[in-house]
Amino acid sequence: MFIRNETFGGFIRSYKVITVLVAINIFFYIWTDLFPFLGGEEIRMLGVGQNIAIAMGEYWRLITPIFLHGGLMHMAFNSFALILFGPALEIMFGRSRFLTFYLATGILANIAYLYLGNPYGVHLGASGAIYGLFGVYLYMVFYRKDLIDKANSQLILTVLVIGVVMTFINPGINILAHIFGLISGAALGPIFLMNLPSRNRSFQNVHDNSNVGFDPNRWANRENRKKKIIIMAVLGIAGMILFFYLVSTFLL
Repeated sequence: MFIRNETFGGFIRSYKVITVLVAINIFFYIWTDLFPFLGGEEIRMLGVGQNIAIAMGEYWRLITPIFLHGGLMHMAFNSFALILFGPALEIMFGRSRFLTFYLATGILANIAYLYLGNPYGVHLGASGAIYGLFGVYLYMVFYRKDLIDKANSQLILTVLVIGVVMTFINPGINILAHIFGLISGAALGPIFLMNLPSRNRSFQNVHDNSNVGFDPNRWANRENRKKKIIIMAVLGIAGMILFFYLVSTFLL
């Protein structure tokens, strides 16, 4: 699931969205860090997340920081994580849905920092969106075991534990973006994973009893489960938004 055996050309052909996202990361790193005198500095100033500027109506700054990074290692780490953990989701979701998910979790993480972080804070990087990927995998580990096997579940949990620990140890990390990227990924998971067929064969062999007997209410029960999942996800996101509003109104 996370082992890449493709050639460089094969990867580009198979995972077009991830290829484009990584190319954008590299392009803006080269422009803003290596050629600031050719307009790179202006691009950085226009695109970096500035909470005070967002509050004044510059809402594009909720999106543009996802593609800007604070140096080579920052850009390389996020791009490597996207290359490693993104392909399985691009295949599962499809290209347009994967792109929507990636941007949505990054934006929600930036909104969390807007409402809960330093009112004058500045931020940039794709970490919120990357942790959104971890969030949907975390949802799979506990609620969609048919989509991920035990070995990959253990890998995700291990990487996630290390990532959370490093989030609180390393200075200069946008802790809120990491946490709420993870939460938003898990909250959106039920919606984006809906209707996906089981991919874990061992799970299917043990748990698939669809051919044993006949349940006339099976399809109705399945529809009810879908509705419950949608309602839970919507309530979760609505709760996050309400939480941000109340904190910003009464505590900040």
